[in-house]
Amino acid sequence: MATKRVLISVSDKSGIADFAQALADRGFEIVSSGGTFRHLSEAGLSPVKVSDVTGFPEILDGRVKTLNPRIHGALLARYELETHRAELEKHDIAPFHAVVVNLYPFAQTIARDDVTVADAVENIDIGGPTMVRATAKNFRHLTILTDPADYPQFLEEIGDGPLPTLAFRLRMAQKAFQHTFAYDMKIADWLDRVQADGDELAHSDDGELPEVFRLSAVRTETLRYGENPHQRAASYVVAGNELPDYVTQHQGKLLSYNNLVDMEAAWRCVRDFTVTAAVVVKHTNPCGVGTGPDLESAFRRARKVDPVSAFGGVLAFNREVDEDTAKAINEAFAELVIAPSFSEGARKKFKRKKNLRVLEIKEPGGGLQSLDFKRLDHALLVQDKDAKRVPFEDWKLVSEHQPSEDDVAALKMAWTIVAHVKSNAIVYADKDGAIGVGAGQMSRVDSAKIAIAKATEAELSVSGTAMASDAFFPFRDSIDAAAEAGVRAIVEPGGSIRDEEVIQAANEHGIALFFTETRHFKH
Repeated sequence: MATKRVLISVSDKSGIADFAQALADRGFEIVSSGGTFRHLSEAGLSPVKVSDVTGFPEILDGRVKTLNPRIHGALLARYELETHRAELEKHDIAPFHAVVVNLYPFAQTIARDDVTVADAVENIDIGGPTMVRATAKNFRHLTILTDPADYPQFLEEIGDGPLPTLAFRLRMAQKAFQHTFAYDMKIADWLDRVQADGDELAHSDDGELPEVFRLSAVRTETLRYGENPHQRAASYVVAGNELPDYVTQHQGKLLSYNNLVDMEAAWRCVRDFTVTAAVVVKHTNPCGVGTGPDLESAFRRARKVDPVSAFGGVLAFNREVDEDTAKAINEAFAELVIAPSFSEGARKKFKRKKNLRVLEIKEPGGGLQSLDFKRLDHALLVQDKDAKRVPFEDWKLVSEHQPSEDDVAALKMAWTIVAHVKSNAIVYADKDGAIGVGAGQMSRVDSAKIAIAKATEAELSVSGTAMASDAFFPFRDSIDAAAEAGVRAIVEPGGSIRDEEVIQAANEHGIALFFTETRHFKH
């Protein structure tokens, strides 16, 4: 009998034949079953069937193969105990030194459009997780491998011996329990959406948020620091919701916590535009938004809104950044530039600013990307992302005054921007972009005043613009202030007990007033 044994049973067969051959070359006896046994045999290896080890055939169409004392006795024995060694010898159970297992493709199965409940249930692995957990628990004596990426290091570590270092075995055990945890979580999440109607089972993603919220995330990067230098921070990817190459950093310093938060705020805003657009974000608020016939002019329009705040800001674009736009960006200090792509000429221009972070970003997917989270001391709050966008055709004109075509274009621009500004939010805009932005004040009137002050500083006129508010006006004072500043049209959700008073004020001042019946609070 070989002195070194490995049990291999994998769903993901990436690199497994080469790995098994390397093990065989080092004197390992390979025990396998089912599809893995056939795969290794076809590759020219000579694995031992699990059924030959257990003395019991695979039954129930392969549902039961490895659930046997001759397998799990070898996996769970504490080899430092003489009593355990004696029991293994009494029952003629040979030890294993490594177990290579990954699980039935449940996630891939449920991702199919035509998946049935029966298909999904059949792809819930039982024997695999049992072997993984048993081996991981006994990491002092065995190695568990669940990821093909770890095969090379395992071979490097063992040399001609049966076991790698204890540190490696521990790390693989930690990874294994994360593997089974994420797997079980995926199953539980999916089954939460299954309902029984008599004898029929059906799965639906409709309905309420789950009764039990499960979250598993893997650290991908340790960040420079959190919101402040004394706070630790890291970036994690939620298991099962990975976005491969979602962000590619082409140059610049390491990203910080604040960089990533601002990056997402800027990207969410700029991707709301179908025309060529540029957005400048500072502390998650768009302080400048511009559109234009080309990206450079859109950017210059955006930066003009609040050049002071734009200094050290995050810049986002919804088109490929070209050389002319890159040259304009380099005229002032920026922390971060994000876009779907960058021309070769733009990349060369940015090389002159070695600390500038240049990020290529892709569209997010579904799943958890459609949810927002907020952690309280005592609870985790979960909500749908604020992705609702009410088209102009569904707005309600509640005033007597009719808007012009330019007014409508300005209203659409203001309403698009205000959804991304912290409450209380007020935005003045014309058809080409923002004119003034007021964010995060305790009163809506103060936000309106700040937006006017910002526009005045930038030598932009509020007169003739449109104004948007992320929530209803509780009093007519904001309408009166807007009229005094020369605003021609206003859009807001409506829904205040004083809506009639607000409508009356708009009529008195000859302002076109629309209600969208959709609020965009951002706390």
